Amino acid sequence: MRNKLACLLMALCAQAGAQQAAQTPPAIRLWPDGAPGAEQRRDEAEKVDNSYVSNVHAPSLTVVRAHPRHANGAAVIIAPGGGHRMLVFQNEGMVAAKSLNRAGVTAFVLKYRLARDAGSSYSIENDAAADLRRAVRWVRAHAAEYNVDPQRVGIMGFSAGGELVSLVADNPEPPLPARQDAVDKLSARPDFQILVYPGPLGSPAKAAQTAPPAFIVAGSSDKCCMPPALTLYQQLIASNVSAELHLYADTDHAFNMGQRSERLSDAHWPDRLHDWLSDSGWLIPRNGQPPQGVPSPQ
Repeated sequence: MRNKLACLLMALCAQAGAQQAAQTPPAIRLWPDGAPGAEQRRDEAEKVDNSYVSNVHAPSLTVVRAHPRHANGAAVIIAPGGGHRMLVFQNEGMVAAKSLNRAGVTAFVLKYRLARDAGSSYSIENDAAADLRRAVRWVRAHAAEYNVDPQRVGIMGFSAGGELVSLVADNPEPPLPARQDAVDKLSARPDFQILVYPGPLGSPAKAAQTAPPAFIVAGSSDKCCMPPALTLYQQLIASNVSAELHLYADTDHAFNMGQRSERLSDAHWPDRLHDWLSDSGWLIPRNGQPPQGVPSPQ
């Protein structure tokens, strides 16, 4: 009887996994011929353990469109966390995308190269951050195709993904590699940034004066990632950059979109993000112009 029950449970889990995979839109490669330095491994299969993704050699975006009845043209690229060893693709990727869809935002979930994956030769600053910059450029290049405004493209990152957001939004961009295409001619500076318990890399910021507006959230008990969140907020405010910070009491790391906490404040933090997006004007179509008072990309 126990064997039959175990087999049934395994079959149900397999069916649920297959259904989840079938519901996930196909990924679009950021570099059709392979990312610079990773061309030889671009066709290697990714590894998926439960919902965690690793062995990423072909950086990609999974497009999660807002419903046409309330899509407003705003776009957000999401970089899941996972310690640069894996990607928490569902809870810090697809769940976040669906939440943004409810605010009329079209989301693009990024799979980036993992510098701390077993056997990896990639670096966080050079390769993973380059994947996020390329994603910003790619979304702008394909804005018309997805009915998004190229001047309302934000980036959102959790933990390790938050480090990438800070490296891209709050620090100088390094020179582009010699191999370039038409996408590389567009700006990689996001119009706004969302950092969710961001890791310490990239903080303190080296270009806070030119950083885009920021929404920052972390748990007050998070010894790893509350200090960088607070440091960045203080830097941005001192540089006269619009920023909003939420630190939640008795909350540690990795509360995702609130689903991993029994605290009501944690569960409702995405609502505060939606409020900020609305109050800041990012949800309002503006014919390609940023909201009033927001500096144009450098």
